[in-house]
This record gives sequence, structure tokens and C-alpha cells, in this order.
Amino acid sequence: MRYVSFLHNDKPTLGVREGDAIRIVGEEALELLLARGVDLTVHGRARSGQASITAEGLTFLPPLTRPPKIICAGLNYADHTKESKYEQPDYPTIFFRVATSLVAHGQPLVRPAVPDSEGLDFEGEIAAILGKGGRHIRPEDALAYVAGYAVFNDASVREYQFKSPQWTVGKNFDRTGGFGPDLVTADELPPGVKGLRLETRLNGKVVQSASTDDMLFDVASLISIVSQAMTLEAGDVIVTGTPSGIGWARTPKLLMRHGDVCEVSVEGIGTLRNPIADEIKR
Repeated sequence: MRYVSFLHNDKPTLGVREGDAIRIVGEEALELLLARGVDLTVHGRARSGQASITAEGLTFLPPLTRPPKIICAGLNYADHTKESKYEQPDYPTIFFRVATSLVAHGQPLVRPAVPDSEGLDFEGEIAAILGKGGRHIRPEDALAYVAGYAVFNDASVREYQFKSPQWTVGKNFDRTGGFGPDLVTADELPPGVKGLRLETRLNGKVVQSASTDDMLFDVASLISIVSQAMTLEAGDVIVTGTPSGIGWARTPKLLMRHGDVCEVSVEGIGTLRNPIADEIKR
């Protein structure tokens, strides 16, 4: 089941993608369905008689616009750690995003109007969306907590990321976290999204390409480790890290600028496409 969130008659609407069409299943947000314990596969099938519309020209929303938590794992591919000139940690490098940083498929990633910043850097990733919560989750049980997966672009303002040892600001400028377009339920993908190809393209050129098998901490491990510290909740988003190829590590640097287009594709999940636009100060 492939869920999409979008505007229909100026209202946030939830649908299921079926080829080139989207079948409307209601107006209740995915995060609210998950909070109620709804099984997304059963929910989508139960509304099989609803009207369908064409996907062309829709204004998409992030799959979840207000998830309880957005938990990100940094340095989760060894080649990326090496190009970033960090020592490889033996524990996940965890940071958080906020909901105001999210931006939907087709909408601009916004290059912020701040001093001392050259541009946005791309980070193609996979996001796991939890269907139920818990604490002290065992690794062998963790994948049962995943409702589905989506594509993510953890676009980063590097100068602000590295202003302090904490990465929070550089990862949380408004409208810098691409998310979507589809949430693909876990039953449609290999367990823990093992063996899938992740690829990022900037203006049509491949800049990142890796297998999810290269993750140092897989999806189950991340869920289990994070749950040792905090109670996970239905609707939480866990962003699983980016492979090597980031623009900041290149010589010369390759950063996203106004007018560029960045696409992140994951085998079996889909393609997230965002143009880049400079922020206009109001």
C-alpha cells in the first residue's frame, strides 16, 4: 500500500496510489491514524470503493506533517563518515529534526537567506515510520514496529551545522527536509529495507549511490537503541542516514543553489523530487 498526502479542494487529503491514479481514502492525517493504532494496509483496502483522481498536478504534502518525533541517524555509512573526516562512532550519532523543517515532494527546498552560507548540501536517505511505540524494544522485535518507509532528503546548511558540536541548527532551517511523496507500507518491501539501492541526483547527475546493506546500524538496531533512552510513539519518523558523495566533501564543493533540482530515489519506494529556491525575506 502506497499512501500519499496532498491538497484536494484546498483540504489536506489522504490517498492510496494505484498506478497513475490516487484513490481518496479520507481527510484524517496519517499521524492520527497511526496514533489510533490503525493498520494502514487494512485501512486502505477497506476503502476500496472511494473516488480516484489523477496524480498529475497535485500539490503534495509530506506523508506526515506533524510527526511526534523526527529522529535522525548521522554517520551511518562508513564511507560517509570517512569523507566527513570523523572517527567512526560505535554508537549511533543521533540528532533531531523539527516539523517546520519538512517539505513535500515537488515543493522547493529553501536555501536560507543567512550570512556566511554558500548553499544547501544534499543527503539522500530512507525514513522509517513507526506504527506503534514502546520502550526497550528488542532488535529481533523492532521491525514489527514499522508501519512503512519513505524517501528523505536531509538537506543541510553546513556552515551552521558546524558552528558548534551540536548539529541541530544546520539541520533544522525551515523547509530543508524533503520528505515523500509516498509512505510505502512495510509489507511491500524487504524486511528492514535490506538490499535496496539509494541514489541521489543533482540536476540529473548521480551524486550518491549505495545499498542499504551498507548501513552500520540497520533499521532494527536504530529502533532498539533509541528505545533504550526514550519512549517511541506511533508516527515517529526515524531517518536512517546518508551514504558518501555529499557536496561538502568534494573539491570543489558541490552545493545546491537556486534553480537546481535534487532527486532522491530508493528502489521499491519511489523518487522524491525538489527544486531549490532562495529564501525570500518578508
